[in-house]
Amino acid sequence: MLTDDGVPVEAVYEPCTAGSGAGVGAGPGARTEAVADTPAIVVAHGFTGSVDRPAVRRAARVFSQRAAVITFSFRGHGRSGGRSTVGDREVLDLAAAVAWARALGHSRVVTVGFSMGGSVVLRHGALYTGGAPGRGPRYGPDGFGASDASVRVPERERRTAEHSGAHFGAHAADTSAAAYDAYADAVVSVSAPARWYYRGTAPMRRLHWVVTRPSGRLVGRYGLRTRIATEEWDPVPLSPVAAVPLIAPAPLLLVHGDRDPYFPLDHPRMLADAAGEGAELWLERGMGHAENAADDALLARIAAWATGAPRA
Repeated sequence: MLTDDGVPVEAVYEPCTAGSGAGVGAGPGARTEAVADTPAIVVAHGFTGSVDRPAVRRAARVFSQRAAVITFSFRGHGRSGGRSTVGDREVLDLAAAVAWARALGHSRVVTVGFSMGGSVVLRHGALYTGGAPGRGPRYGPDGFGASDASVRVPERERRTAEHSGAHFGAHAADTSAAAYDAYADAVVSVSAPARWYYRGTAPMRRLHWVVTRPSGRLVGRYGLRTRIATEEWDPVPLSPVAAVPLIAPAPLLLVHGDRDPYFPLDHPRMLADAAGEGAELWLERGMGHAENAADDALLARIAAWATGAPRA
C-alpha cells in the first residue's frame, strides 16, 4: 500500500476462513457479491509492533474466523517505510488499509486498534466520514467540528477529513492513483490512552524516553525495530478524548484491562464519558496491555461484536 503522503506500508490480506468454499464455481458475479457480504477487520497494532509479530498474527487468526482481515505495519515499523510519529501521521496508514479493504469489495469495514493503534482508530473514526452512509465531511472551513463547536481541529486534520481517501497499491512499487472511501463502519479501541503526553506510569515514562531522547531513539531503532521521527508534533493532533464524541453514529467499542500497566482505568472511563451513549465499554478483569494481553476468548468476543454491530 501507499499512503496519501507517499509512505509505502506493508500489509497482508487474509480471507475469512468461515464458509471458505462459498461461491466456488458460482461465477465472478456471485464471488464478488460474497466478498461484499463478508465484513473486513483492519487491525492497527501498538507501538513497536508489526504485521509479523506473534500477537498480531494471533489476532488475525482469531478474527479471520468471522471476517476477512487486513494487518499492516505502521510507518517506521517492520518493513514499512517512513518513521513513526507515534500516532499522528499513522492515521494515513490506517486510511490506506481501510481504503484497500473497500477496493477489494468489502462493503463493511471495522477497525480494531491496540494501544497506539487504539488511539489511531479513534482519530480515524472521527476524521474519515466522507462517503459513509448518511454522513458527510465532518468539518467546515472554519476548522470547528460541525457537531461540536468546542472542538478545534488543526488545519492539516481538516485537509485529511476533506480528502477522506488514500492511494494504494497491491505492492509498494505498484501503486494506484485512484482514491477510495476510507471510513470505518464501526470502531474498536483496545488499551488506548485518553489524552496525549501521559507520563503517570513507569512504562509510559520509559516510552517517552524512547521517543524523545536521541539515545532512546537508538534503542527504538536497534532494540525495538522501530524508526522514530525526531520532529515534535506540530500541530498537536486531535486527542482521543476529543475524537470519541465525533465517531457517532458509527458504533464504538472501548476495551481495557484492569491490570494495564501503561494506562489506568481513568483513561477508558474518560473516553466512555466523552462518547456518552455512542460507546460500549468493556473493562476486562485480569487483563494487561494491548494485543499481547488479549487472549483468544477476548479476541473472539471482539470479532463477534465487530461483525454483528449494527450499521451506522
